[in-house]
Amino acid sequence: MQLSRRKFLYMAAGAATLVFIPLTLSGQSASSQTTRTVRIIVPFPPGGSADILTRLLGEQLNRATGPTVVIENRPGGGAAIAYEAVAHAAPDGNTLVINGNSLVINPHFRKVNYDPLTSFEPVCHLVNSPNLIVVNSSSPYRTLDDYLVTARSRPGELAFAAVGPATAQHIGFELFARLAGINVIFVPYQGGAPAVTAVVGGHVSAAMVNYSEAMEQLNAGKLRALVSLSRERITALPDVPSTTDVGFGGYSLEIWFGVLAPAKTPKDMVTELATWFKAAMQAPGVKPRLMGLGLYPVGTCLEGFAAHIRKQYEEYGRIIHEANIKPG
Repeated sequence: MQLSRRKFLYMAAGAATLVFIPLTLSGQSASSQTTRTVRIIVPFPPGGSADILTRLLGEQLNRATGPTVVIENRPGGGAAIAYEAVAHAAPDGNTLVINGNSLVINPHFRKVNYDPLTSFEPVCHLVNSPNLIVVNSSSPYRTLDDYLVTARSRPGELAFAAVGPATAQHIGFELFARLAGINVIFVPYQGGAPAVTAVVGGHVSAAMVNYSEAMEQLNAGKLRALVSLSRERITALPDVPSTTDVGFGGYSLEIWFGVLAPAKTPKDMVTELATWFKAAMQAPGVKPRLMGLGLYPVGTCLEGFAAHIRKQYEEYGRIIHEANIKPG
């Protein structure tokens, strides 16, 4: 598809990046939908997993004329700014948010102006994404054990990057540091892409990031993956050991992304939205493209996604309490 056919228009406004995409509607006539605008807010910076996912689905939703989709990057507040904006938006099916683990983590750390269980209508759980611990390819650390030996011998000296504070990676970092018996400096970044840049630039010793965010620099030979934070090896990285391989089999860190509408959005509209996103996820060629980006399709929608959110909220609450993890 040529760029002119996609009809992308990029606009910058402060910290937000807007992309306008004509949306294909499954089962909807163009004439009945041309005046409608659907805004999808991404709570993270451009270049990260959620942003990549949203733009890829936007390509699939750009197969015919219909309403205009506005993709807006609105990072900040550990994603709470975007969640709160959508929680208080009109429940008309025209404002959505791409959510991640932060949806259910934020309320355990601080007061937020949304409730993850009651402020939204779950549309679809789109993908899961494994995480990695990566280092600069020129670093002396060729294995996870190399890094851990150095970290234990130099407590409080090595800087370790991840998205944070009070994010899934922050929680994952704190748990891993305790399990590994290391004392390293947590350096928070607003997104995975900036954390990767910090490793490539030699500003930190290592980072905990999504595979999708590290993939380009791994392929370019600028990063080395020490371990995949999953119990099984990532298919695309068969030579990178899993946590099971390196003796941390009880530990895993998986990021998940979905799409939500404001609470009280009419059920028929939520069902229609779910149909659109399921169709986009199932379009020919999408699954291999997603997996090539380290994003593994799920496609559970409506009640099934709501159950996942409840379970995640309860599990993060238990982990944060038991490990006494602080927001910063």
